[in-house]
Amino acid sequence: MELSLARGIKSLPEQERPRERLAREGVSVLSLAELIAIILGSGMQGKSVLKLSHEILETFGGLEKLLDASVSELMQIKGIGKAKAIQLKAVFAIAIKCRKPLASQKRLISSAKEAYELAQGEIAHIPQEVLLVILRDVRGNLIHYEQVAVGTLSQVLVHPREVFYPAVRYKAHSLIIAHNHPSGDPKPSQADFALTRALAQAGQVMNIGLDDHLIVCRDRYVSLRELGGLSVARNRY
Repeated sequence: MELSLARGIKSLPEQERPRERLAREGVSVLSLAELIAIILGSGMQGKSVLKLSHEILETFGGLEKLLDASVSELMQIKGIGKAKAIQLKAVFAIAIKCRKPLASQKRLISSAKEAYELAQGEIAHIPQEVLLVILRDVRGNLIHYEQVAVGTLSQVLVHPREVFYPAVRYKAHSLIIAHNHPSGDPKPSQADFALTRALAQAGQVMNIGLDDHLIVCRDRYVSLRELGGLSVARNRY
């Protein structure tokens, strides 16, 4: 039997209730647990919605891992049924999408940092390795970006044709590739260097420059261009 949000925190003074505080003072005054409580809307018998919210955060160790949680993982928490889990997952998906730039906007990619900022919102949170292709025109403006390969927890296997197909389709002048390391360590492997060399050589044949290869984590990145791993490419931003 579920308790409503109002009953779940009925013992709190009205001025301390999350919904009332949000309406009166704005979102900045609320804790993450209080915001989650508003999304959930209710707790359960013997567990207030605020207590349930704190339990969710403790279970996943913070917001970043919570954003990645699947519906089935959320449902492992007592008090989170399928409907609540889907509701939370939908809100988390919106948060992740808000990190991503709009592809339709004219945007100059003129540094590894700017390429990372795009790639971070797109692939840093994914629990297995994926490869992202970022396409640019002759002036370095963003044309298009898309995932072209999905791998395992520790590697992604890709053929040059998968990388260069979107570049040909969108008539790109050059491209940047980025792949994530779910471990959180952006140190490139020998396989990463070998892939970079192979793609750079293929790009020379097709006259589509590979300008960089980024290893992307949630809060940091490595540019193989900056490490000298693109010696056969045009090597420019």
